[in-house]
Amino acid sequence: MGETSDLKKRDQAASSEQDAQKGKYMTFKSGNEFFGLEIQYVNEIIKFQSVTAIPETEDYIKGLINLRGKVIPVIDVRLRFKQPPLEYNDRTCIIVINVKSMIVGLIVEKIAEVVEIKDENILPPPTFGRADKVQNKYVYGIGKVGDTVKLLLDPDKLLNDEDLSVVESAADMMIDED
Repeated sequence: MGETSDLKKRDQAASSEQDAQKGKYMTFKSGNEFFGLEIQYVNEIIKFQSVTAIPETEDYIKGLINLRGKVIPVIDVRLRFKQPPLEYNDRTCIIVINVKSMIVGLIVEKIAEVVEIKDENILPPPTFGRADKVQNKYVYGIGKVGDTVKLLLDPDKLLNDEDLSVVESAADMMIDED
């Protein structure tokens, strides 16, 4: 009986944590735009560190980092969105996210803030212009925050399945070498 009530308490705590995170977005700057990721995907934010390149991968897949003994792939968000590359500096950081049951690092220019965006303030992305516009593949909504807008990203679409298999096998090889 005690075990069942402990499980219920844990489930309630987990669901109240999810409720507390609902509508909250980690925002960051890339180019002239501000993007948002649902906070539930974000594990942590770390300062930029040395990256081991993976040969023969897309240019936006910068390589692998060792995060406390765990090898994780990192991608440069600017390059993923076909923006011009930017030299990394002391504001550059890595947002570590959990996507498709995999830990991935997103290299971003600058973290902005955590904002709350209610569902009624999220609009679908515009469909004018080219239907295959690169950013629209990753943007599932536009969040209105005061007088500004944030492009809300779908992290599942940042890495396609082919990219995931490449970085997974490279990470496995790196682990085997250790």
